[in-house]
Amino acid sequence: MKHTPTQPPIVFFGTPDFSVVILEQLYKAGYLPKLIVTAPDKKVGRKQLLTAPAVAQWAHKHDVAVVQPTNPRDIVQGLSVHSDAIFIVAAYGYIISQEILDIPRYGTLNVHTSLLPQYRGACPIESAILNADPITGSTIMLMDKKMDHGPIIAQETIDLDEHTQRPELFETLAEHGGALLARTLPLWTTGALSPQEQNHEEATFCYKISKSDGDITDDDDYTRYRKYLAYYGWPGVFFFDADKKRIKVSQAHYVNGSFVITRVIPEGKSEQDYA
Repeated sequence: MKHTPTQPPIVFFGTPDFSVVILEQLYKAGYLPKLIVTAPDKKVGRKQLLTAPAVAQWAHKHDVAVVQPTNPRDIVQGLSVHSDAIFIVAAYGYIISQEILDIPRYGTLNVHTSLLPQYRGACPIESAILNADPITGSTIMLMDKKMDHGPIIAQETIDLDEHTQRPELFETLAEHGGALLARTLPLWTTGALSPQEQNHEEATFCYKISKSDGDITDDDDYTRYRKYLAYYGWPGVFFFDADKKRIKVSQAHYVNGSFVITRVIPEGKSEQDYA
């Protein structure tokens, strides 16, 4: 693993599967974090089994030290010993205070799944699909105290297929962003890159998705299809029938301007053909 005088140690903040893909891209390029910060274990599934986050499981597999604070401010003192490091944040899920951002000599970099300043916020991937954007991409940003506001270190675009579903784009952008980060690290830490201020006047914002966003009852067919693609997996899309029963759409496609439903999950029932 790379750890030289020109490449400082890494402290990585992340939690879900997306973060694991970033870690794998770093590992493939020869970078292994010195410390990983992730969320606490939580109960999941019907049996409510206490389960470690995906990133914690990755850390144990690769013998990397891991901490799981309830709030990152609880470990400020512990992080202060890593002042010679570079901090990396990828889907951590918690607000990181300025006190922590100020610790590392090489700053705190964030992997963001949009072409900032477009789609600052919680759902840039879903927003790109909803709006049928022809391109999207990854941004490596130097974090500051405002959300997705810091200067850009590196940015690359990818073409976006109009029929791409959310899970596929998540995987694609995780790999894309991780690879971009791995290429950026040695350039950033050796001073070969300069941060570029975002054009804040062009910023657009996206907000946390709720289950109710999946309601397509009153939408036109094209909007229904965009939501179906963007919310595939979670929260999914649904409509209410004449009896006010909730019908979840599990499989559909778009043909000649029509949203064609093929499989559904009626409220309280198993998945079945829509017919």
